[in-house]
Amino acid sequence: MTPFGASVRALRRARGVSQKDMARDLQISAAYLSALERGQRGRPSPVLVDQICGYFHIIWDEADLLRRLAKLSHPRVVIDTTQAGPEATELANRLAEEINDLPLDRVKQMLAVMAAET
Repeated sequence: MTPFGASVRALRRARGVSQKDMARDLQISAAYLSALERGQRGRPSPVLVDQICGYFHIIWDEADLLRRLAKLSHPRVVIDTTQAGPEATELANRLAEEINDLPLDRVKQMLAVMAAET
């Protein structure tokens, strides 16, 4: 599941809306919405993200967060390390190999380190 998919699912469930009804109202298929929520589709278009924001009547910070999550939610990431040093290339490759086996607390630690650097 992607951060965007988890957020959309949480919003939908909190408002008591079924996937079928939401998909119909957004004029997308229920299968596509389900795949987005499960992280089995690529990043959604900015237009669809804006439609979802409008659908749930979310604005400002919450809408900006959903847009940011959409940008960070491509389920199959490709990292170009051609301009990076060997350590960064090793990190990218090791992360690609091990990401699915990392415990959640370790992932959170790594995210915290990255957040502190920006």
